[in-house]
Amino acid sequence: MTIWNLGSINADFVYSVPHIPASGETLASTGRKLFLGGKGANMSVAAARAGAHVRHLGAVGVDGRWAVERLLEYGVDTRGIAEIETETAQAIIAVDAKGENAIILHPGANAAIPEDRLDMLVEAEPGDSFVFQNETNLQADGAAAARARGLRVVYAAAPFDAAAVAAVLDQLDLLILNEVEAEQLRQATGQGPDDLPVRDVIVTLGAEGATWFGPDGPAHVAAVKVTPVDTTGAGDTFSGYLLAGLDRGMPMKQAMGQAMRAAALMVTRHGTADVIPDLAEVQAFRP
Repeated sequence: MTIWNLGSINADFVYSVPHIPASGETLASTGRKLFLGGKGANMSVAAARAGAHVRHLGAVGVDGRWAVERLLEYGVDTRGIAEIETETAQAIIAVDAKGENAIILHPGANAAIPEDRLDMLVEAEPGDSFVFQNETNLQADGAAAARARGLRVVYAAAPFDAAAVAAVLDQLDLLILNEVEAEQLRQATGQGPDDLPVRDVIVTLGAEGATWFGPDGPAHVAAVKVTPVDTTGAGDTFSGYLLAGLDRGMPMKQAMGQAMRAAALMVTRHGTADVIPDLAEVQAFRP
């Protein structure tokens, strides 16, 4: 089967800092690196490295050709990525010595994906998956088009916006949130993860693992204990590996367990899409 990803593509400028800067504070970085990033690109790379066939739908500027080439190198089908006049999206990421981060996003081409990218869904088949995040345009249109073709529709609802979630809830088969986002959605809608009109909801809990709210009630999967050096992209790695596992027919808890191992290995590395582990590394990982 195929995972169709309406996803962001960023140039990630990662700065190592002694601590996350406070308001008005100026810090000198101790290092700077450029990575391929964006929640969409990260998920595409993770799913591809987990063995899935991934078709990425998105956009870059002329300055982003390197990003498309790198996605292709990592096994992602890039025929759905348009090159447009708007500059490629950027992320400025500060990472401290404990692995925590602060991120500034410039949306660029991610907010101007041409509508004709969704026309490629005519090639999708029932049983394929469609995933999207809140870093691009065309979210509601993409979800509706995927639903109409019988795809599994998945929303990784970050960066979180309650209105964006509400606009697509009736189209979703799987919603992925972190603990803070789940609480924000509860405050906005009055509905907790087990009340939402979505068959499967997964709430990630960082170092505490993740809880699946499904047809048989909540089920928890513990995290793999490691010492993190950089948490950037861990959630995207989890989501990509989760979708790849489900695409191969894994039961939800088994897919979550494999995704937990991938995310744990990811946080022991500095960087984003370029350092997402492949399936062999995840299977061999012994923390």
